[in-house]
Amino acid sequence: MLAVELIADVIPPAHTSDSIQKVVDRMVEFRIRHLPIVNEEQFLGLISEDDLVATSDYQTPIGSLALSLVNPYVLEDQHIYDVIRIFYERRLTVVPVLDIKMNYLGLISINSLTEYFAQLTSVAQPGAIIVLEINNKNNSLAHMAQIVESDNAQILSSYVRTFPDSTRMEVTLKVNKQDISAIIATFLRYEYDIKATFNHSDDNDNSRDRYDSLMNYLNL
Repeated sequence: MLAVELIADVIPPAHTSDSIQKVVDRMVEFRIRHLPIVNEEQFLGLISEDDLVATSDYQTPIGSLALSLVNPYVLEDQHIYDVIRIFYERRLTVVPVLDIKMNYLGLISINSLTEYFAQLTSVAQPGAIIVLEINNKNNSLAHMAQIVESDNAQILSSYVRTFPDSTRMEVTLKVNKQDISAIIATFLRYEYDIKATFNHSDDNDNSRDRYDSLMNYLNL
């Protein structure tokens, strides 16, 4: 996905003629802590809520303030990973998007990014989650998919987590099936290390049974 596809059109930028009160109200309305300042189509930088707290007169135009503007941005054809990197490195709540001529096109909000991740990880679709811990030399997603598909299931999403100074890695699989007992058995047969499983189906949740068994044992 490209940056331009995640632009949040509902959040307008600030202008140098806008009052502090107007900018603060907009930040509160959209639950963000930063806003781009734009002069027509020219991107001037990001204003932070920290730039506004020291001024007592909230009718002051923001163009008259001594702002500590930063100018992080992405171009419209950059990958979503570049957007994520800037959000993370700069601790931002919005990232401006510019075209190749450096004109302002819009912004990506942290809420838009959250919605993207929800779609990417298929959180809204029913199914179970399997967390494997494997050696990075044996990272064959094709083989993992083959194991899942052998039980008439499919992988909806997957991601990998690596660890510093380690040859081990963590692979998380979201599958479109609630009962994953047969899939787990197959992974174990191929000597995969099952780190965790998550299944939130009430029909398959035996936590209450385990609790009752524990209580019966303690009452012996």
